[in-house]
Amino acid sequence: MQCPEPIARRLYRLVEPIHLVTYFSHEPTDALMALGLRNYWDGYFAGRAAPLGRVPAEVVHAIFYNFADGEAARHIPSVWDTTTPEAALAAREQGSVAALRRILDELAESPGLARAADLATNAATSAPTAGRPMYAALRALPVPEEPVARLWHAATLLREHRGDGHIAALVAEGIGGTEAHVLHALFEGIPAEKFGRVHHLPAVRLATVVDGMRARDLVDTSGWLTDAGREKKRRIETLTDDLAASTYDSLTRTELDHLIEDLEPISAALEAAGSR
Repeated sequence: MQCPEPIARRLYRLVEPIHLVTYFSHEPTDALMALGLRNYWDGYFAGRAAPLGRVPAEVVHAIFYNFADGEAARHIPSVWDTTTPEAALAAREQGSVAALRRILDELAESPGLARAADLATNAATSAPTAGRPMYAALRALPVPEEPVARLWHAATLLREHRGDGHIAALVAEGIGGTEAHVLHALFEGIPAEKFGRVHHLPAVRLATVVDGMRARDLVDTSGWLTDAGREKKRRIETLTDDLAASTYDSLTRTELDHLIEDLEPISAALEAAGSR
C-alpha cells in the first residue's frame, strides 16, 4: 500500500506551475529586458535577487546555493548599474501576471482563482521567517490586491520558503550546490552531463564533482547513484517536505481541501502549456 502524499508535496506540485511562468514565459523576460538588461540571465538574477536589495554577488551566490562559482558575479551587481531592485520587482510581477492571464484565459477571472489567491496568501504569509532569507525578503514586500497578482505572489512566497528549506536539507546532508543538480539528475535517470542546469559546465569541473560524490559512495563506477546515493536523495526530499509543511498550518482541513480543489484546474492548464 502506498503512503499518502504529504500535504506539502501535494501543494508543491500544484503551486509550482504558477511560479514557473516567471522563468518559462516570454512576458517576464520581455518586461525585464525592457529595463535595459542584456540577456535572460541578467533578468533572472535581477528579478529573483531584487527582494534582497543591492547585496554583493557573494550573498546572492550563498542564498541561491546551486549556481556554479562565478555565475552570480556575472550579473550581480552589474544589473544594478542598469536598473533598480524596485523596477526589477515591478517588471517581474507585471510580466508574470500577463503570462498567467494569457495562459489561463477565462480561468483568470474565475471565483476559484480568487479564492485560491486568498487561501494561498493566508498560507504563504503565515510561516516563521527565521532561517529563511529568501522567504523573509519576499515577506517584506507588499501583497498585491489584484487576484492573479496575489496568487502569483503567494506562489512565489511558497516556492522560496520551500527552497530555503531545501537548501537547509542539502546542507544537513552535506550536498553542495552543483552536487544537488547531479544528485537530482541521476535520481531521475538523466546523465549529469546532459542535465540542463549543469550541462554547460566544463567537462573537467563536472567530472570533479562526480568523482567527489563517487568517493563518498554516492555514485558508482558506472556513473549512476548507489543505493546510498538514492537513499540520501530520498532523505533530502522528505526533510524538504517536512520543513515546508508549516506554511499550511494556518489553514483548516476544509480550507486546504478548497485550496487544492481551486488550484487543480489552474495547475492543469499551466502544466498543459508548460507554463509558457
